[in-house]
Amino acid sequence: MPVYRDEAVVLRTHKLGEADRIVTMLTRAHGKVRAVAKGVRRTGSKFGARLEPFMVADVQLYEGRNLDIITQAESLGSYGALITADYGSYTAASVMVETADKLTESEGSLQQYLLLVGALRSLSRQEHGSHLTLNSYLLRAVSMAGWAPSFQDCARCGATQSSDGGPHSAMVVQLGGIVCDSCAAPGSPRLDAATIGLLSALLTGDWEHASASPERTQSQAAGVVAAYTQWHLGRGLRSLEHVAR
Repeated sequence: MPVYRDEAVVLRTHKLGEADRIVTMLTRAHGKVRAVAKGVRRTGSKFGARLEPFMVADVQLYEGRNLDIITQAESLGSYGALITADYGSYTAASVMVETADKLTESEGSLQQYLLLVGALRSLSRQEHGSHLTLNSYLLRAVSMAGWAPSFQDCARCGATQSSDGGPHSAMVVQLGGIVCDSCAAPGSPRLDAATIGLLSALLTGDWEHASASPERTQSQAAGVVAAYTQWHLGRGLRSLEHVAR
C-alpha cells in the first residue's frame, strides 16, 4: 500500500476498539485525513501523546481501504498541554479546530492549515487574549473560505459612506457585513465605530488596536463574529457555547 508523509494538526480523536484511536487531522498537503493510530491508548504507546487535539506533528501514514494508518508521528508543535492548562485558551482552541474541521470537509487548504497552526501557537504562548485570537482566527478562516466580510464599504452595493457622509453602521451577516441605510432591512442591528474598528483590526491583524479595545467593545465584536461565522458555515458551532463572553 502507498506510504506518504505530511505535517498535520490534530483536530479531534475518538476511541476505536480497546487500544486504538481514530485521529482526524488537517494536513499541510493532503487536506483533511482520518486515520487509525493503533495501540495509542496503551500505556507503552510511543506516540499517543503526539496525536492529541491541538498538537502538530510530522506523520507517516499508509493508505488503507477505508481509513489510513498512522505508522509514525514526530512532534513539531507541542501546543496541547499549554492550551489545555488554561480554560480560555482551551475553549478558544476547541472552536478553532471545530471550525477548521467544518471548513475543510470537501477539500483541504494550505492557507487554512497555516492559519490554524499559527493561531494554536499564539494561544499556547498567550501572545494575545484568547478571545481576540479566536475572533481574529474565525474572521480570517471564513475569509479564506470565500466569505470575506466588509467592515467599511457597503457589503451589498459598495457605497463608501452613508447619506450623511459618515461611516455605515448597519450589520447584516446575511449580506456579508456592514451595509448602507438603503440596503439595510428595518431593524438591522447597528454597531458603533469602536466595534467596527475592532472587527477591522481583528481581520487585518492589528493587534495593538485590538488589545487596547475596552472589554465591552470586545464582547460586542465577539457576538458579531460568532453570528457571521455560524451563518456562513450553515450550522452552529457546538464548542462556541463554552466560550465565556
